[in-house]
Amino acid sequence: MKRVPLLGHAGLDDIFAWRQDGSVTVRYFLAEAMALAACLPPGRHLLNVCQDRYHFAVGLAAGLLSGRISLQPSSHSPETLRQIHAACPDVCCLCDSDFASGDLPRLDFPVLVAVDPEKVAKIPDVPADQPAIQVYTSGSTGQPLPYRKSWGSLVRNARAEASRLNVAGHAIVGTVPAQHMYGFESTVLLALHGNAPFWSGKPFYPQDIVAALAAVPQPRLLVSTPFHLAALLESGLELPAVDLLLSATAPLSDELASAAETRFQAPLMEIYGCTESGQIASRRTTAGPAWELFADVRLEQEGGQTFACGGHVEGRPALADVIEILADGRFLLHGRDADLVNIAGKRTSLAYLNHQIATIAGVRDAAFYLPEAGAATGITRLCAFAVAPGLEAPALLQALRERIDPIFLPRPLFLVDHLPRNDVGKLPLTALQALHAAHAGKTHGRR
Repeated sequence: MKRVPLLGHAGLDDIFAWRQDGSVTVRYFLAEAMALAACLPPGRHLLNVCQDRYHFAVGLAAGLLSGRISLQPSSHSPETLRQIHAACPDVCCLCDSDFASGDLPRLDFPVLVAVDPEKVAKIPDVPADQPAIQVYTSGSTGQPLPYRKSWGSLVRNARAEASRLNVAGHAIVGTVPAQHMYGFESTVLLALHGNAPFWSGKPFYPQDIVAALAAVPQPRLLVSTPFHLAALLESGLELPAVDLLLSATAPLSDELASAAETRFQAPLMEIYGCTESGQIASRRTTAGPAWELFADVRLEQEGGQTFACGGHVEGRPALADVIEILADGRFLLHGRDADLVNIAGKRTSLAYLNHQIATIAGVRDAAFYLPEAGAATGITRLCAFAVAPGLEAPALLQALRERIDPIFLPRPLFLVDHLPRNDVGKLPLTALQALHAAHAGKTHGRR
């Protein structure tokens, strides 16, 4: 049986991570992971909800060393926890905060005893086909579904990204949770197999991101989202030097990409992928719209659908996006299948509409929503929510009328204080449904 190292580092005294009290070596990380593995109760499933990125990585490694599958759901709601407990009765919840774990058996940091780094003689290995994690779709376009990924595929994933981005030796600061697939791949996996130590925290607010960047040495990689990047640039704070920027989870406008590169004096790369396939391509946004696939990954098209395969991709998952494959092997994205809107024979995408309203001066955040057709009329009417202090709905609609076909104007348009984005800046479908339900029956205006 083929086995793959737990880490790709050359030596036990290499730096694995950065914490408030300084650096953590590979040797010490392994000692903690082994000690935690010995503390875990019997069972095959581990729900790792640690907020500290280093604690999360220790939990992941402990799970791998003890043959457990780490569960990474897109939500930690009480209902999600009940569903996980029902499906995996032997699950143990690993925590490092006041997490409401309900009826789940739990283990809390610090739990480690007899951590002896000097007893670590080598980097252990793990069977390549061992199920390592079970991730779930985000719920942005429907019901979350589980997907298992083997340790071998995750290692190939990390090595492909590390090679594409050339990040060896970079210190990573991530604004995205380790449990999120993008955050997991581009912070945790890059530390394990890209020789790129991460900052243990999860900064969210601009001042916290600045402090985290200042706490690690150069070269630095900032792994973030359009939502966090926009807030950081608007903050007016003095920004530490960054050598590479990475963005994913939502479309990144050319304007924001250009502004970020100008402020940081560093290239900005976007990552493309999904829960089912993992990350499979990248592009430098300011260099053009085409995406370049990771090594050995390829796209195949049948019956109007696009499938990913090869490289680190397990199976042949269908992609939810409308994709145009170019002659040179690169590809263009034309929105998600689920985003396509057809009204009176005219077609567009929610992503396009969201981009148009977001570029209007004074709009800080916005989203279109397509409710289900009315039971009586069968007519579907687009609506939209916008965070635009100082603007009134009629003025915003007039500005929007100059950018999109009038048939796609939102009816109604609601001005709100904020949108219910999650901690990676996404608007899950359930959140939009709840927001729409709360405003149903109201007319245009500020709410």
